[in-house]
Amino acid sequence: MVEKNTARLRRARSTRAKIAELKAVRLTVYRSNGHIYAQVIDATGSKVLASASTAEKEVRAAMPNGGNVAAAVAIGKRIAERAKKAGVEKVAFDRAGYQYHGRVKALAEAAREAGLKF
Repeated sequence: MVEKNTARLRRARSTRAKIAELKAVRLTVYRSNGHIYAQVIDATGSKVLASASTAEKEVRAAMPNGGNVAAAVAIGKRIAERAKKAGVEKVAFDRAGYQYHGRVKALAEAAREAGLKF
């Protein structure tokens, strides 16, 4: 039996390969049970241009539970705002092997509403 995380990373590999082929800036998501994290990574894949997570002090003060859809929406808006400040308008969405559903979907839609294009 394949471990759950190994299977997720295997699914993520093909997406990341395609994004690297396109030489696009990517918005990548990591979700744990308690938090959700988002990073905007440059086209070479070597530099983080912007990041946001529910583990940040200000976010934790505003919402005690970082593992729900409301927190994901807040992080989506926050990452879009920081990406635009870094001069990034267009990104490729890297869901890191997670299903486009629930918190991952909420983060993506909030980032789109806040002005990121993908």
